[in-house]
Amino acid sequence: MTFTVLFFVFLFCSLTLAQEDANATVTEINSQRQFANLPDTYELLGKFVAIEEELQAVKTRLQDSENQIMDVRNKERTKVIFSATVGGGGHIGPFNTDTTLIYRRVLTNIGGAYSQYTGIFTAPVAGVYYFTIFFHAGGQYAAKLYLYKNNQVMVMTGDHPSKYDSTDNGGNAVFLQLQRGDMVYVRLPANSHVWGNNYHTSFSGFLVTQI
Repeated sequence: MTFTVLFFVFLFCSLTLAQEDANATVTEINSQRQFANLPDTYELLGKFVAIEEELQAVKTRLQDSENQIMDVRNKERTKVIFSATVGGGGHIGPFNTDTTLIYRRVLTNIGGAYSQYTGIFTAPVAGVYYFTIFFHAGGQYAAKLYLYKNNQVMVMTGDHPSKYDSTDNGGNAVFLQLQRGDMVYVRLPANSHVWGNNYHTSFSGFLVTQI
């Protein structure tokens, strides 16, 4: 009787140990499989991160391209061109002081940057501008024109009086880098004159490029 009980106890313990060994083996196999799959998982994760970074770089380049296109379009839309003559008839000057010359006959004023009431061109945008001045005058008095940027003389043109030269003509041109709000205008120096006419004495300019 005692031997039989011991036999069944031994058998039960053996079965239990066998079951535990089997479970441990299955767990070990699953763990090995999981560890075996880790390199593949890391590789896929790395590829995903690389793709995400590449997409972000493409988005950045597209945004930069769109910004450049918008800048070009805005610059193309900014047109600044003007040309005006003194108008009237007869000579203007000579005066005792320097006088801002007002070109009242406006031929072109795209962008509205030139004022026919003050004779002043005001830059609407920062950029490089091209200006020209021309005059026609008699030879009795000196003929001079100074082109100013704000309060500074940039270029000039002129001719001395002459008893033997009945008419004088002169001109000059310049590229100026201007900031928005800079003013460009022409002054007639003291003791000089130009001829007031619809066709001869002119002041012109245009925007070459924005900066």
